[in-house]
Amino acid sequence: MATKYINIEEPDLPIPVGHLIIGTRLPCKIFIKEANTFKVFLSKDSLHTKMSQNILSEKGISEVYINAEDSMTFDFYLAGNRASHQTLNGGGPVVFKEYAHRKEEYHQIDTALVAAGSSINFGLSVLDKFKFTPLVEASDTFPFVVDESVLDIDGDVVIKKSDVPRYLDYIAALQYPAKLPEGDKAKIRAVALRETSKIVLQNFLADPKSGETIKEMHTLVNDMIDCIMQDRDTIYTLLSLKGYDYYTYTHSVNVAALSVALGVAIDLPRDDLEKLGIGAMFHDVGKSRISHEILNKQGRLSDIEYTVIKNHVNEGEKIVSSHANFPCESLGAVLQHHEKLTGRGYPLGLSGAEISLFGRISAIADCYDALTTRRPYKVAYTPFYALSAISKDTGDYDADLLRTFIKMLGKMNM
Repeated sequence: MATKYINIEEPDLPIPVGHLIIGTRLPCKIFIKEANTFKVFLSKDSLHTKMSQNILSEKGISEVYINAEDSMTFDFYLAGNRASHQTLNGGGPVVFKEYAHRKEEYHQIDTALVAAGSSINFGLSVLDKFKFTPLVEASDTFPFVVDESVLDIDGDVVIKKSDVPRYLDYIAALQYPAKLPEGDKAKIRAVALRETSKIVLQNFLADPKSGETIKEMHTLVNDMIDCIMQDRDTIYTLLSLKGYDYYTYTHSVNVAALSVALGVAIDLPRDDLEKLGIGAMFHDVGKSRISHEILNKQGRLSDIEYTVIKNHVNEGEKIVSSHANFPCESLGAVLQHHEKLTGRGYPLGLSGAEISLFGRISAIADCYDALTTRRPYKVAYTPFYALSAISKDTGDYDADLLRTFIKMLGKMNM
């Protein structure tokens, strides 16, 4: 076994030990941290064996590290070995199929609003390694007072869809606290806006014929614009940064917030900001017509599956175009968020000036959020590495917009 202890680098991307698959050769150097010092534990191409696994267990190490620039390589390693990885994590085809369906019965929430001491009347569950486990039982009759230990868990905190109305009432009651500093009130309102937007969007994905949802989203997008224009640092609060799995509604709210913030940064008129935000918020609605198994698949897609996924753009256009109150100008974000200036994108292979401003903005926001989103089979890129990766795609993205985007997210890259 090629185990080494050489203190030469300081990697910055943690990886759960469970993501090292016994019997496989590792695609990059693996580091451990002992006495606040990083050491190379396994070299690139070393075989991870039961012996090396036992060494980590004996040391009580649950997390190893890789260099951020190796993130994409490690993603491919996990994707290529996903069958073994799912088995290691108690998964497999049958377990995964059940998970993909059960996931649609829940709604992922951000626990920033569920602080210790809060009284809640909705149950909490945790999604981790494809399994849903009840965490808290609560109702109107039997409320639950949250303590710090309850939320000290791995995985996503979710609620049953039947509890969503209670959660919305809980959010509404938090938005206007009597005695809080104005800064704290603004933060709570921003998080509440984000959580409400996720619920409204999830409802639309379940029922894309709902014209009332689009009207409601106009109000929420305008609230988002107000938040960002009043304090541009609000973008950091509006983004859902922590997650162990992918949710179309969470991703879409993030893309809308990033797109609006970039629009504010380049001084778009208010009316354009609203139309940009609406388009970005609904940019992925076509995924509502894709099967859960393909949409939630862990690892690489087959050629056929990838063709189905790409068709979400055309399906999205059909959905939003059927609503009279969806602005036609907003279609750019829906139709063009996968187009690239080089002509290598889809669905139309547009290039250069053929791509609208809204398409260029949403493309950057969509790619950035996808790269920084963690999934069961994929580690999340750090903000710095995600922006570096996008910048390396020379010519694919609008260089001026990308420079502004990087400057806008400066605090995330420190």
